[in-house]
Order: sequence, then structure tokens, then C-alpha cells
Amino acid sequence: MSKDFYSGVRDRRTIYGISSETTIPDERLEEIIKEAVLHVPSAFNSQSARVVLLLGDKHHKLWDITMESLRKVVPEDRFAKTEEKINSFKAGYGTILYFEEMSIIQSLQQQFPRYKDNFPIWSQQSSGMLQYIIWTALEIEGLGVSLQHYNELIEDEVKKQWNVPNSWKLIAQMPFGKPIAPAGEKEFMPIEDRFKIYK
Repeated sequence: MSKDFYSGVRDRRTIYGISSETTIPDERLEEIIKEAVLHVPSAFNSQSARVVLLLGDKHHKLWDITMESLRKVVPEDRFAKTEEKINSFKAGYGTILYFEEMSIIQSLQQQFPRYKDNFPIWSQQSSGMLQYIIWTALEIEGLGVSLQHYNELIEDEVKKQWNVPNSWKLIAQMPFGKPIAPAGEKEFMPIEDRFKIYK
């Protein structure tokens, strides 16, 4: 690795300026995702995370689907900015789609009714950890990444396009590529307001 873990945590940012180039071979990309999926924590070891990696034309197709879905809901006189944003994601090397297998969540709800309301929350927490692991790993490898949520607009078409099981719920989209512009400045609230220690 070109960076250690803590450098990756510190340097991980939302990068919108990305190109269609990559800094690592596809095999390394696949390895990162598989390792993260295998080892991310999940409630009751439910292992409900599901991931789809889209590269090349499949990556472009996702953002074409998103563009057309947004065209139906964004007023035409305000669409230029939306189009620019979607094209910036399409300009990347690939996109990672995050899903949760809802049949597992529902089964756990039936098995453990006392925790019924918590299982969807725990599922989202596990998915968030998975997204963060992969995002940080890609940052360490020199890739620019952002996280998007066009779920309700595109989920049905995504499932149809890539034969995704109906029980998989779309959680997020993660476009990535070689960075061509840095992240903006980040402001930090005082750490004293966010962290307490009692001895």
C-alpha cells in the first residue's frame, strides 16, 4: 500500500473531479471489494451486504439510466446543472453499487421479534461500514471517490438491467476514477465539542 490506514482515513474525501483512468488493475479492485465484503461486521453475522461492480460500458449505462430518470423529475430550465453533475460521475472509471439482501433482514426479524425494529438499522450501519472500508481503501490506492444516492429513482431499472434479485435493496452508488481535481477545503468543528473522555 502506498499509504497507511490512518493516512487513508485522514485523506479520504469526496472527489467529484475524476477521469476514466484508474490507478490500479481491475484484479486489485476486485480483491479490495471482496476482502471488504468478507470482513465487514454485521449484526448476528448476517452478512447481508451485496455489491455489484460496473466497469466500462456498464458503468456508463448506469449514469445514462440515472440521467434519464432525473430528466423526468427535474424541470427542464434547471436540468443543465443536473446533467453536468451526472456526466461528472459518468466520466469516471467505474461505479460500485451497494445493496442489502432484505430477505436476510426479514428472516432475522421473524427469528428475533424483540429486535425487529433494529435489524434494518443494523443493516444500514453495516452497509455504511462497508462503504467506508472500500472508500478508504480506494483512497489509499490513489483513486478519487464519491458516494451518491439515486436509489428510488433508478433501483427498478438497475435490477432489470443487471438481473439483480428483487430482494436486494439498493443503498448507494460509488463512482470512482483517477482524480483530476482536489477536494475542496474542509472545515472542522472543535474536537472538544465532539469527543469527551472520563477517567
